[in-house]
Amino acid sequence: MRPVAGPAMLKRRHYGLMLSFLALVILPGIVSAFYLFVLANNQYASRAGFTIRQEDGNSASAILGGLSFLTGSGQGVNAGVLNEFMQSQTMMEKVDARIDLRAHYKQGWPTDVVYSIWEDATTEELFRFWKRILRLSYDSSSGLIDLTVKALDPDTAQQIAQVILEESQIMINQLNDTSRRDALINTNRELEQAVANLRVARGALTVFRAESRIVDPIADIQGRLGVVSNLQQQLAQALIELDLLDPSTRVDDPRRAQLVRQIEVIRNRIEQERNFFGTTGNSNSDDSYPEMMAKYEGLSVDLEFAERNYTAALAAKSSAISNANRQSLYLAAYIPPTKAQDAEFPKRFTLLAMIMGFLLMAWATLALVYYSLRDRG
Repeated sequence: MRPVAGPAMLKRRHYGLMLSFLALVILPGIVSAFYLFVLANNQYASRAGFTIRQEDGNSASAILGGLSFLTGSGQGVNAGVLNEFMQSQTMMEKVDARIDLRAHYKQGWPTDVVYSIWEDATTEELFRFWKRILRLSYDSSSGLIDLTVKALDPDTAQQIAQVILEESQIMINQLNDTSRRDALINTNRELEQAVANLRVARGALTVFRAESRIVDPIADIQGRLGVVSNLQQQLAQALIELDLLDPSTRVDDPRRAQLVRQIEVIRNRIEQERNFFGTTGNSNSDDSYPEMMAKYEGLSVDLEFAERNYTAALAAKSSAISNANRQSLYLAAYIPPTKAQDAEFPKRFTLLAMIMGFLLMAWATLALVYYSLRDRG
């Protein structure tokens, strides 16, 4: 018969497990709590919200048919550009030039090694610290940017946020200046080209009129059609007079001969006038009248297009000058920089809970690995 089991006794591995729990969980937790609640500096947050607004205006060239393309008025610029600029080292350097970041954030050094920076930190080290105190939230669909800046006192946090807004506005003004300059250069170039095209079109039409000796072929056609209509009326009148002669009149009657001759001449003239509008007419010229009309229509279309292009270029230049006199891009702050009353950061209880949870998970994982290896052995 087997003996009854004795009372449970703590063995060496149990003491080792408790010591590991104390070393890996309790002591780091106590150190973390001491740092968070005793050493870590209070941080105040200033928040701001803004976006880029663009004053849109339809160019005259687009209204008249899209005869020219302008790349001014802030096209290609959006809140994403500003979002990247605010997170850049350039922004950090501009803020540091106006507010000494090292002098402000060194106050907790060396006791607070996480939320402070040493005085002789390099620009790269300060930039890495800048990314920790600056938080940006960018919504690409709406173009809204939310800014949160953390500092050791409420006034400095608000000042940093205000400086960021001011430097962002300066950057937008530079984009405006570049956009206006490019727009004016483009419109001047388009206007010069439109003037040159208009001169060429008018010159070609003048040469055509000099060679054909016809100022307006359309008016010339209307005049010739009037001549044909008048000849047809005369022909009808002569035929009526011929029919009114007495049938008994002799064939050699001078009146009958004169009317027959008149009718023949009128018909020949009508035929000649009609042949003038055909492809075989105008034998004195190298081009037939239809070909001359086709050439005139082509030159007229070119002139009309050049005039419309010139009108559009003038309107576009006027619009560019008008846009240059106003700010087409500007920063619209829907939440001005706030001034905190309570220190929100660091979130001590939240951070301590996260640290303890991580330590506990790490200790449990190591314990499971140990027992797994022990059972296999």
